[in-house]
Amino acid sequence: MSEKPSFVNRLKKKWGIANTMDIILILVVFSLAGSSIVFVRKPVFNLLDINNSHFAVKATIYLLTVFPCYQAFLLIYGTLLGQFQFFWDKEKKMGKWIINLLSKKPSEK
Repeated sequence: MSEKPSFVNRLKKKWGIANTMDIILILVVFSLAGSSIVFVRKPVFNLLDINNSHFAVKATIYLLTVFPCYQAFLLIYGTLLGQFQFFWDKEKKMGKWIINLLSKKPSEK
């Protein structure tokens, strides 16, 4: 019976990374960015006074303000922990995906 690859080894293969320490640092960056965004969302929603608004309003504001902040946190923490290139490559890939999604004609979607 063959042994299933570990979580870390699967991430290494998926992301094309050879070093286990790089995987750990990348996971730390995701954790720090996710934790930091919790502190950003609340003041943004309070500033815009949308805490009691309809879900669609909150979701729209979140996507327009908080989501870009999360992306910036990924780059900032990635830079501080020596993983800038990994996160920059992911940001470029996601940016191209969003542009392609938004540039499709309604009949193509």
